[in-house]
Amino acid sequence: MSQMLHSVSRRSFMAGSAAFGALVMLHPFSARAQANQAHLRIMETTDIHVNVLPYDYYADKPNDTMGLSRTASLIDAVRKEATNAMLVDNGDLLQGSPMGDYIAYERGMKEGDLHPIMKGMNLLGYECSTLGNHEFNYGLSFLDKVLAGANFPFVCANLIRGTELAANPRDDKLYLKPYVILDKKIKDGAGEEHPIRIGVIGFVPPQVMVWDAKNLTGNVMTRDIVETARAWVPQIREDGADIVIALSHSGIDAKQSDMMENASFFLAGVEGIDAVFTGHQHLVFPGKKDFQGLEGVDTEKGTLQGKPAVMGGFWGSHMGLIDLLLERDGKNWRVISATSEARPIYERVDNKNKALVEDDQRIVDALKEDHEATLAYVRRPVGKTSAPLYSYFALVADDPSVQIVSQAQTWYIKDLLKETQWKDLPVLSAAAPFKAGGRGGADYYTDVPAGDIAIKNVADLYLYPNTVRAVEITGAQVKEWLEMSAGIFNQVESGKADQPLINAGFPSYNYDVIDGVTYKIDLSQPPKYDTKGGVANASANRIKDLMFEGKPIDPEAKFVVATNNYRAGGGGNFPDINESKIIFEAPDTNRDVIVRYIVEQKTINPSADDNWSFTPLADTSVIFETGPKAKDFLDQVKGVKIEAAGEGADGFAKFRITL
Repeated sequence: MSQMLHSVSRRSFMAGSAAFGALVMLHPFSARAQANQAHLRIMETTDIHVNVLPYDYYADKPNDTMGLSRTASLIDAVRKEATNAMLVDNGDLLQGSPMGDYIAYERGMKEGDLHPIMKGMNLLGYECSTLGNHEFNYGLSFLDKVLAGANFPFVCANLIRGTELAANPRDDKLYLKPYVILDKKIKDGAGEEHPIRIGVIGFVPPQVMVWDAKNLTGNVMTRDIVETARAWVPQIREDGADIVIALSHSGIDAKQSDMMENASFFLAGVEGIDAVFTGHQHLVFPGKKDFQGLEGVDTEKGTLQGKPAVMGGFWGSHMGLIDLLLERDGKNWRVISATSEARPIYERVDNKNKALVEDDQRIVDALKEDHEATLAYVRRPVGKTSAPLYSYFALVADDPSVQIVSQAQTWYIKDLLKETQWKDLPVLSAAAPFKAGGRGGADYYTDVPAGDIAIKNVADLYLYPNTVRAVEITGAQVKEWLEMSAGIFNQVESGKADQPLINAGFPSYNYDVIDGVTYKIDLSQPPKYDTKGGVANASANRIKDLMFEGKPIDPEAKFVVATNNYRAGGGGNFPDINESKIIFEAPDTNRDVIVRYIVEQKTINPSADDNWSFTPLADTSVIFETGPKAKDFLDQVKGVKIEAAGEGADGFAKFRITL
């Protein structure tokens, strides 16, 4: 097992550990704590997604950018060097890697079974966690069995059992405890030990009711995060908590609305909360890249509305750390100053990932059987492909990795609707690239050679265990769907060279290509919709020559579009696409459908059909970044002129499109 997991040299590890130790020993709070003061270090992990080991099962190779077993070394170092420390987690534990799918779909969870994520977390001694939205992907019964194996409490204040909300959030019948108060001992600057009561409250995005409606509707409900916090935090204080920390599986957005998905900024403004641990967005806070320019957000100090906050990346890439300097006022403690940081487990050196820490061998040993079983699961062949499947150009040209998803979805929905009232309607398919670089890095692409396809390759094509949905919409709504998707591109000035093509703030999973129609995208036009689905330029018209069966699409005509539960339920805020349009909810995941399609076809042909392209613009070129291996596939891209244009940042390569 240890040979399978990539290790680092002892010299590299000792150098990294020495650096971390120096940071701890020189920390101002440790030096400043006096007899009536104490320094408390609170560590966070978030969005682990069952990446307990530094192994990418999709690529079937070790990966130094991930793994709770690596984050564990940072945790252990802080514990050894800090007088007072505690560890919490911020959710999204149970889904997101093939190991999670293997446990849920193949091995299952019987009463008394211990999930691999709990094996690792129990060894590390967590003191509390909350639920993330992906905890519900496999159903509530599965969740309950997993939580039963935790040696620490889970809290969630805005998940209500049943179908009725009380007038006051504190009267709701909650699925879990809303909060816990941890009674601990803490040493002050003089070495004297004192009791301290730490309140911990947790929150999940209310949108789980849309994203996992199949598992949750009729069973639970959710409340607004900030509304819930305002109701419960005074109660935590009344129960004697000296300090209150929030485990917010919710990101950072400074534009307020009801039932916010990313509400941590406004949660920090709730009176009585001392620190906020965030997650969900798979970003890093504090830091130099994410959340710049938001009013009230200090990305250098790591504060939201003046309160300390941290977001520790994803997949174990970082450990979040908030340091609190506490002062004793009589018998109670209060926060007088704080700092926060997100510590990485790796760094980029010469365009390569360099590990900063070694594995915690306890976790590696504990998960040996789970790791080997997952490897056998993902290596199982299911068919063949006559052409390579890759996503290096998925954002700029019709793409084989998206094509095969659409082929499978269309095949599946046509068969299921053939005896229904929709049997005579044309079936289109909407699919987006999930592995398209971005924050996942320069290696984060689908790359499956021609030949055998294994389960790991299907998981690589479709990362999430979404379920298939079908919606009925009009030709006019098909166009608006595509107008929203086209927002991933920046507006381009005709006659100008090497303009940036991709809007980095637009998620690739919201870039839907619709198969079954043909169209062009006019980059000289501004985007009609912003990244949240709001109308940005009402008169914009990027989608040109939209055709069905060789003729201009009829705006009044009805179409069935195969998609997933996220999009059909309103995910991404696409215009007019919501639950009211759903005509069919499949029991099968999109991944399972792809596997069944490949098994039935035996050999698939995923070659892109070039159903979309950019409108030509004279003397105009654009630049985009993708993985450096893209150069190996330049001769396979049709309908667009692409050429290499040098090195990009962080290991990416630049390419040029002449329009």
